[in-house]
Amino acid sequence: MAQEIKDLIARIQREGIREAEEKAAQIKSETDTTAQKIIADAKMQAKKIIEEANSQTKRLEDSTQASLNQAGRDLLISLRKEINSVLDKLIKADICQALTAEELAAIIGSLIKKAPLSLGSEIIVSLSQQDKEKLEMGFLKQLVQETKKQIILKAAEGIDSGFVISFDAGKSIFDFSAQALAEYISGSLRPELAKILKS
Repeated sequence: MAQEIKDLIARIQREGIREAEEKAAQIKSETDTTAQKIIADAKMQAKKIIEEANSQTKRLEDSTQASLNQAGRDLLISLRKEINSVLDKLIKADICQALTAEELAAIIGSLIKKAPLSLGSEIIVSLSQQDKEKLEMGFLKQLVQETKKQIILKAAEGIDSGFVISFDAGKSIFDFSAQALAEYISGSLRPELAKILKS
């Protein structure tokens, strides 16, 4: 009987050990499966984070490049405007300096003398008050005597230098003011300036 009890105890121990080993193997298998799932999830999450970071970096680079391109365009436009403004001022200053009372008298005299008779006999010349006063001192009387035309000199507020002339009592005009001449000259120079700025 003692032997039977020993055998029973040994059998119970073996079965308990076997059950414990099976349970431990099952727990280990479940743990391995869970660990593999956690690792796979972590890798997938890390991949998503990296992809999102790369996408944000690309968007930021594109945005930065677009901002730099726009800033470059704005700078060129601003620079072009400033250069054109300086050019206009220089041209106008040179024209004002060149259009002395003597030069105005020569130009106006030539225009009136060479004008066809069909343009009419009343000629209005608008110019600055200062130039008007200088031309009235002798030039006007001499020109009226030579051409036998009615010539009226008028002071105009908007004219600093140069003149505006009408051969039909003011119905139509030819603008030789410093402003008009400067616009014409700078208009001719701007395409060349644009080429220089592009290169």
